[in-house]
Amino acid sequence: MGVRDIFGFGSAEPQLKGRDVAVIDVGSNSVRMVQYRVEGRMLWPVFNEKTMAGLGGGAAETGRLNPEGVEAALRTLKRFTQLLDAKGVTTRGAVATAAVRECVDGPDFVQRVRDETGLVIDVLSGEEEGRYSALGVLAGVGDAWGVTGDLGGSSLELTGLEGRNTLSAVSLPLGPLAVNAASHKAADLRDHVDEQLAQASKLLKDEGDTFYAVGGAWRSFANLSMTLRNYPLRLLHEYEMTPEQVRKAVDFAMSQSESSLASVPGVAAKRAASLPYAAMLLDRVIKAGEFSRVVFSANGLREGVVCVSDLSLVQEGDPLLSGAEAMAHSASPEPAFGLALADWLEPAFKGAPAAFSDIRDQRLRAAAARLCDIGARLHPDHRGDLAFTQVLYAPIGGLSHDERAFLALCLHHRYEGKTARTDECVSSHLLTEEQRAAAVRVGLGLRFGAALSGRTAKLLKSFNLSRREDGLLITARPETEDLIVERAWKRFEQFCSAMGLKPIMSDRRASR
Repeated sequence: MGVRDIFGFGSAEPQLKGRDVAVIDVGSNSVRMVQYRVEGRMLWPVFNEKTMAGLGGGAAETGRLNPEGVEAALRTLKRFTQLLDAKGVTTRGAVATAAVRECVDGPDFVQRVRDETGLVIDVLSGEEEGRYSALGVLAGVGDAWGVTGDLGGSSLELTGLEGRNTLSAVSLPLGPLAVNAASHKAADLRDHVDEQLAQASKLLKDEGDTFYAVGGAWRSFANLSMTLRNYPLRLLHEYEMTPEQVRKAVDFAMSQSESSLASVPGVAAKRAASLPYAAMLLDRVIKAGEFSRVVFSANGLREGVVCVSDLSLVQEGDPLLSGAEAMAHSASPEPAFGLALADWLEPAFKGAPAAFSDIRDQRLRAAAARLCDIGARLHPDHRGDLAFTQVLYAPIGGLSHDERAFLALCLHHRYEGKTARTDECVSSHLLTEEQRAAAVRVGLGLRFGAALSGRTAKLLKSFNLSRREDGLLITARPETEDLIVERAWKRFEQFCSAMGLKPIMSDRRASR
């Protein structure tokens, strides 16, 4: 039985009621388990643990798994199965990649694991590994055009991406364990890498201008880059670099000692030795594919293992809106209010200046509205800060870092009104003045809608907003016009002021 069968969720419409699944990834370097709470289209990682077992250590020379790594992996897998039993997570699957796939004693290891733990490992082909990793990337970023590269201990999988679909995949023996980077001169190693990448030249050059980097070694490289750039948001998912920024970080990585690299925040000590090679490899991939940007993905193989049996997790919905709805479902007393508020506010923004683009702005406003009540259970004196931080670091996808900062700032102003955040705030570094002003407008709109309706979808629908040439008109049904009390009207005035519009009320109270 493969993971396609284990993780089959059926064809019913996904519900926000959570269900738990676990994926165990037996890699060449590490053995990791991630437990996910699946809510709608959202995969929340709720438990994550790994051991750097080193199964593939020395395999390039011996053709066999590292004996010490085998014992370390078995101990880890026994622990993982007991943990899942204790947690009551019965939907679980395990996959193995290059080291187990290519070593002559890989089948013996798989059988021993089954005998001693009851765990059935699905050994993936290189193409399957690449496709699963690509599905995981798509689940986290939404539409994508380019190539995803998953760097493991023994191999590099390259897979084309087109919209929400995966294209052809190629597996190359370019993992740090496979090339034994420490034993080669830098120039010889570059030549070897370029020769291997030439086998995938058509894939690299034909599938878009973005390279999506996956894998622990490249995550460490991203953390190194953030440190060198003094980057304000320490968050891996959808962190972007230009080729020039990559080359600067590569030069630094290749000039440092292992101990120096291990001291960098976010660089695991066991990754430091392979970091210079991983950096050089990324630079050669960018050159071979002529990519204009690199985007790092926190999602990869393990998320893809869950998605492969239910492609609706990738091909339907939107990762940003799905994530916002899942967050609101657990935090808001009435999650339907955010959905209603998103549509209700849109007429007010017709013709407003764009912060990013008209399409992206509408999507971000829709997400902000869904998150409008995220602070309902938080202390009233700290809702602004807590909501800002929750949104900024939430494991939801479909957001560039500047869009993430914008969305978080919208929630700050939803709770704190016009009060600005400090100059040291992430939003001050990542957003332009115009984008910060746009976040104020969205936040005050959310604030007004919440005050007017008491955060209920039913009452919100009793009012309508419409733009006039110089103003914003609010129309109330006769039976609900008394709901426009002083507090609600004051917030309407604040919203209109930020929008540069005159507040207009169309009901019998307007003439009083």
